[in-house]
Amino acid sequence: MTDTPAPAASPAPADDAARPGSVLVVGGGVAGFAAVRELRRRGHAGELTLVEPQGLPYDRPPLSKEFLTGDADAHRLLLAPPPWFAEHRVTLVARRAERLELDDDGAARPRVVLDDGAVLTADAVVLAPGGRPRLLAVPGGDHPDVAVLRTRADAERIAARLHLGARVTVIGGGFTGAEVASAAREVLAEVTLVSASAAPALAAVGPALAARLHVLHAERGVDVLEGLVTRIDHADADAPHRVHVRHPDGSEASVAADLVVAAVGIAPNTALAEAAGLEVDGGILVDETGRTSHPAVFAVGDAVRRRGTEGTSPHAARHWEPALHSGQDVAAAILGEEAPARGTPWFWSDRHGVHVEGAGSMLPVPGGRIVDRAVRGTVVAGFALDADGRMTGAAAVDDPMAVKAARRIIDRGIVVDPARLADPDVPVRALLRG
Repeated sequence: MTDTPAPAASPAPADDAARPGSVLVVGGGVAGFAAVRELRRRGHAGELTLVEPQGLPYDRPPLSKEFLTGDADAHRLLLAPPPWFAEHRVTLVARRAERLELDDDGAARPRVVLDDGAVLTADAVVLAPGGRPRLLAVPGGDHPDVAVLRTRADAERIAARLHLGARVTVIGGGFTGAEVASAAREVLAEVTLVSASAAPALAAVGPALAARLHVLHAERGVDVLEGLVTRIDHADADAPHRVHVRHPDGSEASVAADLVVAAVGIAPNTALAEAAGLEVDGGILVDETGRTSHPAVFAVGDAVRRRGTEGTSPHAARHWEPALHSGQDVAAAILGEEAPARGTPWFWSDRHGVHVEGAGSMLPVPGGRIVDRAVRGTVVAGFALDADGRMTGAAAVDDPMAVKAARRIIDRGIVVDPARLADPDVPVRALLRG
């Protein structure tokens, strides 16, 4: 999915005195670009600059799916066509932000120093640095030959090595690892997937659906190994890479690979914020409006953590829709306007021709339960209920309408009948009436 929802009608503008004259956004992912677009949609007429070293902002979800298989090119990834920036008076700076300089008393405007030494200033700065792939903490895990997938350049390097007969080992069975393994099989590579769990993504889709999705790999010709990678020996002129795995029973195996891809999670990019003296703890700390510990600096997207929380669910916080909303909501806050109420977070994933969607969290809560819906013995959806029978999470395979209805049930706090919820002959939308 690469298109954002159609914007609603612009709200009435706030007092012009409350609006900053200029805004500088650092980071052109979906969160950063959403902030830029929303500022203009809400009537911000001042100077607007977007700093993104990769140039034109692009969508990342297709990178682990159709971009790897060649079904989507770089142009189709763009979040906006090139003329959009001139038409909306947005200055796009294709440089890297090296330093954020702030005055403790807030008397001077924030300054962003770029990698070429240029200095940009603005009345308000929005940090959208995103995250970076975690490296494997094993011997050989940080070797440059271990591919990761976060940027278009990463995807291009991986795609160039996917071909018929290529031996590909993917480490990590979560959404990204599963999607890369699926894409590699689609181009007829020989794929091994190393997963630390027999049912990865359990928190996102529930145990039964997670198990079904994981089994799809073997059904599509992926060799699945459960265990932990202990080391990676890297290729030389005479030998391929070799990935060593310890199984849960203590036995060990090794896999030869022409390409090794690590997909073991994302770490927030907080270095710029930390060096500037902003408060950071497991992410850039922000309040409910997205404001950091400095009054003129906001932060959005994967690198953010809300004050007073213990963190956020990875499958929600690091998916497309929450990132989009965080950028839009910060734009409203900068202009002194109210952001719309947000419903339950939603996410999606694709693998082996199967489309998965989910909302909320499928982690069990005290006194709650998981209700699975099956068709002819195959689980097609799962729902998490709390102790009072209110839905807290939902996930389904190839049934987006069920998840759409479940989101509304979650948002309205409706108590549902578990027996009807489990019945595949009862449309989920019918449960909106309680």
